[in-house]
Parts: sequence; C-alpha cells; structure tokens
Amino acid sequence: MTLLQDQITAVAEATPAERAQRLNDAGAAWNERIAADATAAHLTYRVSGRGIGSVATEIRAGKHRFLVDEPGALAGDDVAASPVEYALGALVSCQVVVYRLYAQALGLTIDEIEIIAEGDLDVRKLFGIDESGRAGFHDIRVTVDITGPDGEEQYEKLRQAVDAHCPVLDLFANPVPTSSTLV
Repeated sequence: MTLLQDQITAVAEATPAERAQRLNDAGAAWNERIAADATAAHLTYRVSGRGIGSVATEIRAGKHRFLVDEPGALAGDDVAASPVEYALGALVSCQVVVYRLYAQALGLTIDEIEIIAEGDLDVRKLFGIDESGRAGFHDIRVTVDITGPDGEEQYEKLRQAVDAHCPVLDLFANPVPTSSTLV
C-alpha cells in the first residue's frame, strides 16, 4: 500500500506563476480543441473495481490503483477510506481544482486553500431497517478557507462561480440518470 506521504511527495510544488501558466495553457488547449470539434468536449471516464478482503475494493482508474474499505463497524478491515469518504474527497478535490481555475480566470490570487466537506448519513436504509429514508447523504456542508490578497466580496463571487461550474458538486446537487446491468 502506498503511504500518503509518498503520494504527497510525488506531487511537485508549483509556484503561483507556474500554476497560472498551466491553468492558462490547459484552458487555451481545451478552447482550441472544442472550437475545432465540439464533440471534443464530451469525455467518458471509466473506473473498475474488484472485491477483495471482507468488503474492500481495489479500484482501477486509468493508470492509478487505490483501495476503498469500510471501518470494522461496517464489516470492513479499515485499511482505506470508505466509499462515502472518497465521495466527499472527490467533492473537495474537484472544488480545489475549480477554485484554482476560476481564480485564475477572474484574476484573483489564492495563496492557500483548504476545503472541508462533512456529510450526514443515516445507515438505517443501508441495513434494511427503515426503507423510508435515503441510503446516501441527506446533508452535506462544504467549508472553504482561502487566504490571499483579494477582498471578501471577490472571493464570494469566486465561490459562486465555483458552485456553478464544479462537476462533482453538480453530481451531489442534481440527479444523474444511472443504469445498472448484471452480466
């Protein structure tokens, strides 16, 4: 298993100027691709998982592999974050990306950003105790802590832009047609 410190060390530090250049380059490249062919905007992601251990799953996403598990109280071995923790992690990480992207587009500076997502989940439906509630989160709170030289009003406009454009927030906020097939 890869330790978190090993993963963090593998992420290269980026100066604000390097980050700005990468964001500008990526935006320009996507604009060119989509202008040349509108279908280039349509992406399909594929992730697969294989059950291992008690209730753990080995996930493969492109060239990356990671584990998902449950705590002991939910029949797991607690060797990795749970599916709902990864879901909150996906929300947090997507928010960081979109905050950086839109700060750049709006000419704002983010010196540091930290985002916390908390979700409330009632396990009664999961365990078949009460079928009337939701199986998933019934409330999620996202707290964003940004430091930088710009004013509170400008960062609030940034937050609104991020909330309108964050793909993973959209997944949480809106129903997505989903189908399931047993093969």
